[in-house]
Amino acid sequence: MTGAVVSFISMAVAGRAVSLELDTFELMTYRSMIGVLLVLTIAGAAGTLGQVRVDRLGLHIVRNLFHFTGQNLWFFAIATIPLAQVFALEFTSPIWVALAAPLLLAERLTRMRIVAAILGFVGVLVVARPMIDGVGTGQIAAAAAAIGFAGSIVFTKILTRTESITCILFWLAVTQTIFGLICAAHDGRMALPSATTAPWLVLIGCAGLSAHFCLTTALSVAPATLVVPMDFARLPLIALIGMLFYAEPFDIYVLVGAAIIFGANYLNLWYESRR
Repeated sequence: MTGAVVSFISMAVAGRAVSLELDTFELMTYRSMIGVLLVLTIAGAAGTLGQVRVDRLGLHIVRNLFHFTGQNLWFFAIATIPLAQVFALEFTSPIWVALAAPLLLAERLTRMRIVAAILGFVGVLVVARPMIDGVGTGQIAAAAAAIGFAGSIVFTKILTRTESITCILFWLAVTQTIFGLICAAHDGRMALPSATTAPWLVLIGCAGLSAHFCLTTALSVAPATLVVPMDFARLPLIALIGMLFYAEPFDIYVLVGAAIIFGANYLNLWYESRR
């Protein structure tokens, strides 16, 4: 989980750095290309490339459309609003998963999941404060990104019943490279990485894969009730980075709202684990 926290924070900092020269589609294209190279290299060395299959390609495409959309919106939000606010709104993703699970995973919509969703919505209102500050495109993008990530999580859960991690990561990188090329080059223009952005893009590509690998590994060896609180630690860390390097003001409402969102998630996790 320490690796996952460092990876997510690194990706946010690097994403903001390249946003001055590349749009989100270009960023995602180059990030995914690096991902393809990494997956092929690592899986080839580990001897797991033979696990890549095409029989569930349609489900991989749907899963990666959700992830591609969420990741583009996340990178847009990173460049638009304070980093801590992006991370706080991103933490609503598990709540959307809990609400979607009865429809897509045949799980029951329990009373606790409904309570968690209501508390999570209250937390979002505290973070965004729409009645006071209004709602900007950055907040909308960050909140919508959480929905995209939730869809990705739900379909990943379905895929893990039959597919290996190598297969899932391979199609993640390949399909999102294609999506990125289509979206970035539709107007006939596509910016190339410069000497300034190239190292940041490599960092984004490596951090993106390592974040997913570390988080998946953590969940496989420890209960979610232990993993999730450690993931939440990236919020105060990114708030500190925002203050020190981007002169972003310390916003107590963001931390309070995020704490409510985290509490809703943890309450649901604790209840499910106890059952």
